[in-house]
Amino acid sequence: MSQIHTQTAAGDEDATDDRLPLTGVRVLELGNYIAAPTAGRMLADFGADVLKVERPRTGDELRGWRLHSGSTSLLYRTINRNKRSVVLDLRSEDGREAVLALVRDADIVLENFRPGTLERWGLGPDVLESVNPDLVLVRVSAFGQTGPLSSRPGFAAVAEAHSGFRELVGDPDRPPVRVGVSIGDSIAGMQAAFGAVMMLFARERAGDGQRPPLTRRTVDVALHEAMFSVMESLVPDHSATGALRTRTGGRTEGIAPSNAYTCEGGESVVIAGNGDGIFTRYMEVIGRPDLGARADLQDNAGRWAARDELDRAIGEWTGAHPLAHVLERLEEAGVPAGPIHTAADLIADPQLRARNMIQEFDVADGGGSDARMLENIAFPGITPVLGGTGLPVRWLGPDLGADTADALTEAGLAPELISRLLSAGGLEAATDAGPEETTDEEQA
Repeated sequence: MSQIHTQTAAGDEDATDDRLPLTGVRVLELGNYIAAPTAGRMLADFGADVLKVERPRTGDELRGWRLHSGSTSLLYRTINRNKRSVVLDLRSEDGREAVLALVRDADIVLENFRPGTLERWGLGPDVLESVNPDLVLVRVSAFGQTGPLSSRPGFAAVAEAHSGFRELVGDPDRPPVRVGVSIGDSIAGMQAAFGAVMMLFARERAGDGQRPPLTRRTVDVALHEAMFSVMESLVPDHSATGALRTRTGGRTEGIAPSNAYTCEGGESVVIAGNGDGIFTRYMEVIGRPDLGARADLQDNAGRWAARDELDRAIGEWTGAHPLAHVLERLEEAGVPAGPIHTAADLIADPQLRARNMIQEFDVADGGGSDARMLENIAFPGITPVLGGTGLPVRWLGPDLGADTADALTEAGLAPELISRLLSAGGLEAATDAGPEETTDEEQA
């Protein structure tokens, strides 16, 4: 296991097994990018032993995404924390043999290759089940394992558009935009993790000899379906009445007043004063009790109809006061509000700090002897909270192949095969080989 990530937030060294409910669960992660690795991260966070299989020499492409220095991004270190890295070429016979040896001891296999890829490599569900009849298989892809679009490659951006989500993001007089994070991958990863634990629970409840076949223990997560699942009543509203939701900028369709407003000095605040009981107090705070008393504004439908008028009145008040004053007055009145935080704000946020949601590490910006150490780097903590405070991150995403020899030895492979695999993975000596090409079949 890599030893370069050693500085855990103070006071968090005593995490015990009762706060790691997945201790003893073995996960084999065959995924790249964000979706399946997010599922693997969530399982690892709560104690599962996650072996992340990466391609030789280049590893998961995420190592090079948002790379500000060195050869391993902090995005990779974040998404792949608490895992072990194993380098194998799944397209080689030795790599296939090694993977199947790892499958024998696994509870869960996670994968997000393009549908049909594992089957072409001789690692399809039937082969996996023959090696491990108790296995849970979790498959993440753009459009799912079945249906007319199942063979299409695609990333979260395409899935977000296909799900209807992108149509609702942005201002009504401009083209749709994307949110600033890969939300489609993250939501799909959460659903994959939930599906994995759900299938583990069902497997254990069924008991030995009564477990259903692997086809019934396969979790099939489609990126576009994961996003479609959070679209609330978009489809029922249209199906019932023909209603079509449109982009509303900082607002949420049908809910008012709830928006972002600019304060004196240019800082912004989000205020959600849309509850019937809250609205009257809200209008008192901004000096417009006349609006709070108006008969047509006593329910949400009336306020939505008057949303432009309300936003003008609220914006005039916030624009005349600094952010601290705005927040203080609204808190006194019990009106939900909050500043729009930057990354710097988050690092210093006392609420996040109190719940161990900011944890600091010394971390290398790459592997090998030329790696540069970055000191006291803040990383996000683990959610959800168990036992009153967030669990400590045990280690960050490992260096490429750092755990290959250990994992293969644990799997009982012959020393000669392990030696060949290490050599093929470029782990015994430096190599002048260029980056390995990523094929379309490896896309979700």
